[in-house]
Formats: sequence, C-alpha cells, structure tokens
Amino acid sequence: MELFAAIVLFVSALFNVIAWPRFFKRVSSDPRARDDAGATTAFYRVHAVLLGIALAIAAASVFAGVMLLG
Repeated sequence: MELFAAIVLFVSALFNVIAWPRFFKRVSSDPRARDDAGATTAFYRVHAVLLGIALAIAAASVFAGVMLLG
C-alpha cells in the first residue's frame, strides 16, 4: 500500500511540474495579464500564486513519496 501511495504522489508531482508552467506561459501571454501601461494585472498575479502553490505541492508530494519509500 505504501508503494501505491508513493506512486500516486510522484504522478501528482509530475503532473504539476509539467502542466502548470506550460499553463502559466499561456497566462503570461494573455492580453488580460498586463494593463495598457504594461504592468501586471490581478489576473497575472493570481495565476502566479496558483503556480507557486502547485509547485510547492509538487515538492511536498515528492518529499512525502520519498519518505514513504525510505
């Protein structure tokens, strides 16, 4: 059961590391990401926070998966 849990955590981490940066690239090129003066908008900042959270969860998942196997 611990092996299965570790695999689920690794797959979750892999998904977050692959999907979120690609998504954020699209967000940053979206016209809603910057105002007329070129400053970032709330749309951009919210997605930047979501990216940070997703990558933190990915790191925690890898750590937990390694701890399960160790």
